[in-house]
Amino acid sequence: MKKLILVFLIFYNATIFAQKAEYSIVVKDIETMLPIENATVVVLKTKQVLLSNEEGKVTFALTGGSNIEVSEMNYDKVTVRWGTLKPDAFVVYLKNKNNKLDEIVVSKEAPDKTLQKIVLNSMKKLAMPYRLKVYVREFFMLDNKYSYYNDGLVNFQFSGDKNKITTTLLVEQNRSYGLVETDVSADLKGYNLNVIMENYNNLKYFEALIHSKSKKEYDYVVKGHPKNEAYRVMTVTPLSKAKKELESFEIVYDFEKKLIIEFTVLSVPGDLVDLEEKAKIGAKNITKSLINVNYRVEGEDYYLLNSNEEITYDQVLKDKTKNIQVRNSFITTHFNKQKFTYKDSDVFKEKTLFNKKNKILTHYWDISGFTATDEEKAIISSLEYEQ
Repeated sequence: MKKLILVFLIFYNATIFAQKAEYSIVVKDIETMLPIENATVVVLKTKQVLLSNEEGKVTFALTGGSNIEVSEMNYDKVTVRWGTLKPDAFVVYLKNKNNKLDEIVVSKEAPDKTLQKIVLNSMKKLAMPYRLKVYVREFFMLDNKYSYYNDGLVNFQFSGDKNKITTTLLVEQNRSYGLVETDVSADLKGYNLNVIMENYNNLKYFEALIHSKSKKEYDYVVKGHPKNEAYRVMTVTPLSKAKKELESFEIVYDFEKKLIIEFTVLSVPGDLVDLEEKAKIGAKNITKSLINVNYRVEGEDYYLLNSNEEITYDQVLKDKTKNIQVRNSFITTHFNKQKFTYKDSDVFKEKTLFNKKNKILTHYWDISGFTATDEEKAIISSLEYEQ
């Protein structure tokens, strides 16, 4: 009997130990004590990647123990030993690098030629076959009121070559809340997940900058990165203010590895506005578009880390004009060079998670890369309740 009790206790303890525990980390600046947004947190045991939100917070689940690596390009990297980590909102403080290297960089090579090489090399590195597990989410506002929300945990399989990368999409879990009015056209209800991911990896956003005439259309300025001496910051702005749409670029890149680390594209209407075109029924008049994309370099591996897109436009209908705002985010949680094993029926062929019924197996949204802020949780809860 004693032996049976002992075996039971060993089994019980092993079971308890094997259960996943949930942990929260808050990342802060050690000098200002303010939260650090978009800090990268890596669980070294599982290689899971997380990104801190506006509150500096990440949440993850883990079986057993693991050291945690916390980094952000403007700060010194920190490795947190597992023994010091506690489940409840453990605070990690990062020290600002304070290098102040933002002076203009003079080079024998023209900046547009430098950018061409960086884009082509980045595309080449992104072209290797691999797969990403990605947490995606989207907030939709109609006439300044939150009207719709969706998120999901999905897998992208990348194939192709440096000239064109294609993706295969499998959906693990997803949920949608809220109700979009019927007179808002279907193409406003979500991004095409495959297209947007392919654009990030084919670096489609740089097509206007890497052709031979770009120097006549844009002004290029290269500076040292103010916090990281391994990086350069290139700003590219249009020379003409008469275009219908003006795009300004800021590109952070590793000048030795010739890889893009981050880029931002800001689009605003130009001076030439065709009033007749804007007034047509069905016209979509963009007032602002912001794209921010980050990539991760980990040894020989190079892949999308996260992206955020915001777009605001007026949709002209028969009897009124509606203001539309969409905020979309991608956060990579796992990178793997292995290919999927799947059936064709498993492939998600619709363009957005709006077209898929809810499939909720776990509370994946809390532990899948990007923890919602308190404000975002309130928005999601209200839409869920309305539905």
